Amino acid sequence: TSLFFISSYPKIVPILFVTVGFGVIGFFDDYLKVVLKRSDGLFAWQKMILEIVVTAVFAIYLQRFSDVPLTMLIPFSGGKYADFGWLALPILFLAVIGTVNGANFTDGLDGLAAGCSFFAFLACALISYFNACTDLAIISIAASAACLGFFYFNKNPARIFMGDTGSLALGGLLATIAIMGKFELWLIPIGIVFIAETLSVMLQVASFKTTGKRIFKMSPIHHHFELSGWDEKKIVFVFSMVSAIGGIIAVWGFLAGKILLMSKF
Repeated sequence: TSLFFISSYPKIVPILFVTVGFGVIGFFDDYLKVVLKRSDGLFAWQKMILEIVVTAVFAIYLQRFSDVPLTMLIPFSGGKYADFGWLALPILFLAVIGTVNGANFTDGLDGLAAGCSFFAFLACALISYFNACTDLAIISIAASAACLGFFYFNKNPARIFMGDTGSLALGGLLATIAIMGKFELWLIPIGIVFIAETLSVMLQVASFKTTGKRIFKMSPIHHHFELSGWDEKKIVFVFSMVSAIGGIIAVWGFLAGKILLMSKF
C-alpha cells in the first residue's frame, strides 16, 4: 500500500523527506534542551548547517530526479511562470529556510504556531485543489486538520507543547508544498505571520548591533505585544486571524489568476 501511494503521488516523497528531516533537527535541539539540560540546544551555526544540508538534498532531488521545474507562478499573471535561472536555487533556499525559521519563531505562545499553521495549510489545500494537485491537497488538508487537533491541546493553558520538533517540521512541510505546487510566491500572504516574526528578529538584532537601541520591547514580535499588555489569548487570536486573512488573499488571488487564464480562451 505504501509503495502504491508513493508511486501514485511522487510529489509526496520529497515533501515527507524535508518534513522528517527538519523534524529530526528539531528533535536534536529539543533533546539537548530537555534531556541533557543544555539550555541553548543546538548552536545557531549547527542548526543552520543542518538546515542547509536538508534543503540542499531537496534541491538536488528537484534538479536531478524530478520533473518539477524550478519556476514560479507569477501572481495575477494569468498562468505565466517566471524562470529565474541560476537565482532559482537561492530563492528555493530562502523560501525553505525562511519558512522553517519563521514557524520556529512563531512557536512562542500557547497555540500560536498551531493556529497560524492551520490557516496556512488550509490555504495550501484550497490552492492545490483548484490547481488539480490532488496529492498536495490531501497532505495539506491533513496537516491543517492535525494543526487544528493539536491546537485543542496546545491552547492556553497548554497541555502539550510543539517544541522545535514540531515547528521546524511544519515550516518545512509548508514550504515544500508550495514549491512542489509552484505557488511559492503565494507563500508571502500565506505565511505573513511567519515573515513578520522573522523580520522582527532580524530588525531587532540589526538595530541593536548598529545603534545599540531596540525597535521592539522584545522579539519575536508576539513578545512585543505581550510586553505591551496584550493578553496571550488575544495575541493568538489576532495573529491567527491575520494568517487567515493572508490565506484568503492567496486563495482569492490564485483563483483570480485562473479566471484570467480561462478568459483568454
